[in-house]
Amino acid sequence: NTPEVIQEETVEEVATEVVVLPPPTLVSPTEVVAERFFTDEFDVDRGDWDFFYVGDGDSEKISITHDDSYLKVDFDEMNMYMYSIYTPHDYESVRVTMSAENRGRNNNNVSLVCNYSDIGWYEFSVESGGLWYVYAYIADASYEHPGYNVIANGGARSLKQGKEVNEYALECDGNELTLWVNDVELQKVRDPRFALTDGKVGFNISSLNVLPITVNLDWFRIEQP
Repeated sequence: NTPEVIQEETVEEVATEVVVLPPPTLVSPTEVVAERFFTDEFDVDRGDWDFFYVGDGDSEKISITHDDSYLKVDFDEMNMYMYSIYTPHDYESVRVTMSAENRGRNNNNVSLVCNYSDIGWYEFSVESGGLWYVYAYIADASYEHPGYNVIANGGARSLKQGKEVNEYALECDGNELTLWVNDVELQKVRDPRFALTDGKVGFNISSLNVLPITVNLDWFRIEQP
């Protein structure tokens, strides 16, 4: 038998060109999520909110948690003020709206903040009993009247009292403010005295003289007027 001849295949070497790609451009998480106008539904901790506290009590007795698509704020300390400021952007003309549900005693404050800066801020504050105030808070001690300055006040019949859900809105166009509770316009306020013209936005939940205080925040919206 003639042995079978196996032919060896010739493998040709193919020259390959190595392409060196530039490193990817990294974008920080804050740059990804830091929208200017949006609705925060508090499903997750975005990392764009700074919290601080005002009052003589123990801030560690204030619990802030994300729970079932709510930002839940629990107070186990009286006469404390919890502020949260959206840090990525400043605004000259803006409208902020927030939905808040009272789950504790009917004795707390819900507030909206605009034009927040090192100088101070404007604050539209609504007590759970229906009274409301607009403050120009001056943080700069070199100003004539540092602290909380009342520039307007009144009553909101449109506020639902007790364990209810309410919507609060504040429009700031420079030092001209417009206030709403549950889509009812309360008043337009102009402040020529302190004239805080621009800054960041945020909110405040406060305990007064009874406990427990629990407020669930459903969403916070920042939009153009």
